[in-house]
Amino acid sequence: MVENSELEIDQDQKPPFQEVEAPEEVEVKVPEGELHLRFFVGSGIEFALPAVGIKEVLEYSPDRINPMPNVSSMLLGTINLRGRVVWVGDLGQLLGESTPLSIDRNDVSIIAVEDQGLILGLAIEKIGVIAWLDPDELKATKTLPDSMAPFIKGEWIIDNGNHSLKLLDQVSILRSARWAS
Repeated sequence: MVENSELEIDQDQKPPFQEVEAPEEVEVKVPEGELHLRFFVGSGIEFALPAVGIKEVLEYSPDRINPMPNVSSMLLGTINLRGRVVWVGDLGQLLGESTPLSIDRNDVSIIAVEDQGLILGLAIEKIGVIAWLDPDELKATKTLPDSMAPFIKGEWIIDNGNHSLKLLDQVSILRSARWAS
């Protein structure tokens, strides 16, 4: 045992790990609504999908999308998603856009949606942001092209009424017979 007679311990001295008073309570704002992914198709129209129906958001090089012969022009081909073959379709064309998505670029943005084990990659122009959107504020869409109507659940009016954000139904998109035509 080592003794040090010069070592003095001041009983009144507080240890260096003394508890610090907690700052005043901070109010944490809980977001309203549900998480959605906002994104754009080739024409610049902005859409949203519920985050719960999205399996992954991907950026794929066009040469990694394998074109398939004798299929709808809306289908760009297939990708290998973790060992699983997944079809990739042009969402803009499905929704009635006349101009196909340009894949003459470094990466193609793909949203992989899933329902009951069925996965489909939706090729889009640009990924936007993840946002909390309140389903209670969803309105019926007033004017829609016939080609888009089966896939729209409603719309939010945002930016002080200057912009609408359309909510897509990923199950209707995934199960649409239009992919085969």
